[in-house]
Amino acid sequence: MSAIGRNETDKQDGLPPRRLRLGMVGGGDGAFIGAVHRIAARLDDCYEIVAGALSSDAERALRSGAAIRLDPARSYSDYREMARLESQRPDGIDVVAIVTPNHLHAPVARSFLEADIHVICDKPLAISLDEGRELAALAQAKGRVFALTHTYSGYPMVRHARELVASGAIGDVRLVHVEYAQDWMAEAANQSPEFQATNWHNDPRRAGPTGCTGDIGTHAFHLAAFVTGIQPSELLAELHSFTPERILDDHVQVMLRYPNGARGMLWSSQMATGCENALKLRVFGSKASLAFDQENPNELILTPQGGCAQRLTRGRVGGVAAGHATRVPCGHPEGYLEAFAQLYRDAAAQIHAVEAGQPLPEASASLPTVEDGVAGLRFIDAVLASHDAGSRWVELGKK
Repeated sequence: MSAIGRNETDKQDGLPPRRLRLGMVGGGDGAFIGAVHRIAARLDDCYEIVAGALSSDAERALRSGAAIRLDPARSYSDYREMARLESQRPDGIDVVAIVTPNHLHAPVARSFLEADIHVICDKPLAISLDEGRELAALAQAKGRVFALTHTYSGYPMVRHARELVASGAIGDVRLVHVEYAQDWMAEAANQSPEFQATNWHNDPRRAGPTGCTGDIGTHAFHLAAFVTGIQPSELLAELHSFTPERILDDHVQVMLRYPNGARGMLWSSQMATGCENALKLRVFGSKASLAFDQENPNELILTPQGGCAQRLTRGRVGGVAAGHATRVPCGHPEGYLEAFAQLYRDAAAQIHAVEAGQPLPEASASLPTVEDGVAGLRFIDAVLASHDAGSRWVELGKK
């Protein structure tokens, strides 16, 4: 039985559910993404972090735990020990956040699922499709919530775009164009042989079989599928590395075919000079088109066929999905941290529902799950297969 079920007095009639007890694996001193997860978890007051294996180095783990006020007795250096001991405590963690390098996602998630603990995991889900499928089967068998932090699906205007497409407002989807461009690999310091030799993003044992594709290409792939509601059936891909000494790709370009006859393009690059975090999506339908720019996340451009472009803004659109993900009045910008927090809020709602034996809340249905992670791994496999075949069209598997 999970920690929630062990403590029946935590929720009183008429009061909202208690804070979930959160553990974290990874995210110690100097880790950007660990701090982001902790901020996101606390933003809506749905969680309190009570345990962690923030590093595999015992001294660094203890120091990192102390910095966020963890009880030293619950600051671990071995995630397996953490899963075992926390599952035995009457006040043990309800859910674990996994913020490690890619190669640890699957073994860490497996340990906590086997201990009947819910999971919130960074993407990509794993470094192989087989690992991803195994996790999906285990999460289903255990009846645990498994959330995947595809952050950009938490933006109100992304959710509004998804709602517009589903409602038929833009008509039949014909064209999909998504791009995710960064320039951090183009920095001179990041071109050095020393950086390439020591950075885990260039180590296939830790990053997986791709670099840019797995790091940000999967975000672009998920965003396109999230908004359009359709997955491509075939793709043609080319991987490339502009970086000397680099083993894995720093650039990928992909053509897409969809079951309904739509066509698409996806490109991601970490060598796009001058680009900060330029994730952009355009969807063209038979009635209208949509355009979203992650660096301006509080607006969405809707352009009817033959009409003028309309600038839709967060806080002014009346959609249910956008309203659920909105925290402050119009004109007050919301951004990346709030989008991340939306995933944590939706995950909390689902965890409480599972533990209470209730249906998942409809409002939380947009939460990316382990199945989205499996779809991302299928995408990576297909990209590799196409590239290895000389950039030929290949089918995306469905299993």
